[in-house]
Amino acid sequence: MKNIAVIGAGTMGNGIAHVFAQSGFSVKLIDVSEKALEKGINTIAANLDRMVAKGSITEEDKHKTIGNIITYTDIEDGVVNTDLVVEAATENVDLKLKIFRDLDKYCSTDTILATNTSSISITQIAAVTAPARQDKVIGMHFMNPVPIMKLVEIIRGYNTSDAVTKTIMEMSEKLGKVPVEVNDYPGFVANRILMPMINEAIETLYNGVAGVYEIDNVMKLGMAHPMGPLQLADFIGLDVCLSILNVMYDGFKNPKYAPCPLLVNMVRAGKLGVKSGEGFYDYSESKKAEKVAYKK
Repeated sequence: MKNIAVIGAGTMGNGIAHVFAQSGFSVKLIDVSEKALEKGINTIAANLDRMVAKGSITEEDKHKTIGNIITYTDIEDGVVNTDLVVEAATENVDLKLKIFRDLDKYCSTDTILATNTSSISITQIAAVTAPARQDKVIGMHFMNPVPIMKLVEIIRGYNTSDAVTKTIMEMSEKLGKVPVEVNDYPGFVANRILMPMINEAIETLYNGVAGVYEIDNVMKLGMAHPMGPLQLADFIGLDVCLSILNVMYDGFKNPKYAPCPLLVNMVRAGKLGVKSGEGFYDYSESKKAEKVAYKK
């Protein structure tokens, strides 16, 4: 397996394309927007420049990596003759289902289809493909930032075959990652544990127990977390946190997964964290990640 397609040139997509290309795979990076593709390639180049500056790769390695990536705006053209397609589009179930319906039409019967979803059911996604395809649909949940983080959650859908799981586990190791196999339940493992912690931190703020800095510092200094839960939520994106919590709440019908009203209101107000310039912290140039006032 040498020919890979990655759908989506955003934060996760360009990171996934980066690690495949750096590991010697031929990568087709697909997005509907030329602007998004240009931004994605520029991000990969900037990340490679940092690696060159640190001495972890050479200038020649950088050029080889960039040379292994070709961009496409047409999904049908982009997935021709691919061994593996990794979907890394926005965490929206309707969009992902549409993409997988298209992939089922455009890809060869041998192509493995993977999704980088952080919470949506692999079985649900596989169900929109032909019955003969469903054993080749699997989850590859990379962590952000992809070039740095070692973990890949490998999620088996109800029909995912042993052979496909083994192939993807071995491929993940070739990327220098540590694959961990999990089963298909809402939130998988990473977000089933992480998101309730983030949500509880938001509840703690909402209830006036402590402020943003205080909550984050307790977890950093007392629990040895490299980043506090509120800062981490900003980094992930508050809209993504809300989406994952809603998936788990809908899937389990357990009130412990219900998102905090403060999180809901912040997303409604467009305060999404780093991506919008403001969340629990202010990320504008003048503020440099200062904490911000919030409203209940």
